[in-house]
Amino acid sequence: MEIPSPYGASETHGDVHTLRYELSLPYPQERVWDAVATPEGLPTWLAAAEPFERREGGAITLRWLNAAGPEGAGTVAPGRVTAWEPPSVAEYTVEVHGRIRFELERAPASVGGTLLHFTNEMPGTDDERLDCLAGWHHHFEYLLQALAGHPADWPTWSVERWEALRREYGEGKRELP
Repeated sequence: MEIPSPYGASETHGDVHTLRYELSLPYPQERVWDAVATPEGLPTWLAAAEPFERREGGAITLRWLNAAGPEGAGTVAPGRVTAWEPPSVAEYTVEVHGRIRFELERAPASVGGTLLHFTNEMPGTDDERLDCLAGWHHHFEYLLQALAGHPADWPTWSVERWEALRREYGEGKRELP
């Protein structure tokens, strides 16, 4: 099952890129919080989190479960929890990906669900910026599926969807201003 995710936007200052995504999710805030801020929820759409000390200043290591490397190993990113305000703000600053921030708020009653504001501040080249825009987009598709009760099946992951998204972001067709 593929559920489309909104396209991200980015801005660059020097060699630091700020990537942003806004998602309106038809799920309660507590359920979305569990997906983005617990060691049980994160692997269903993003990465295993071990260790994960759920407090500001706590240790966290994110280990991507999709086999992206030449030896089939995903990215391993140790770091710290740099903001922690349950059930609204979870922020992790990790190697490779920099600062990753999830801000949740209840959507207006007329809409329902949760608004997810995502920010990733990362150093790197323009190619790395485009790689991450496509990567986050792809993972947010997995988040939508996981919230719908279909967690990622990492052993069957393939690079084709990411490659298609990377081409779209690279051609400037999909990135929001």
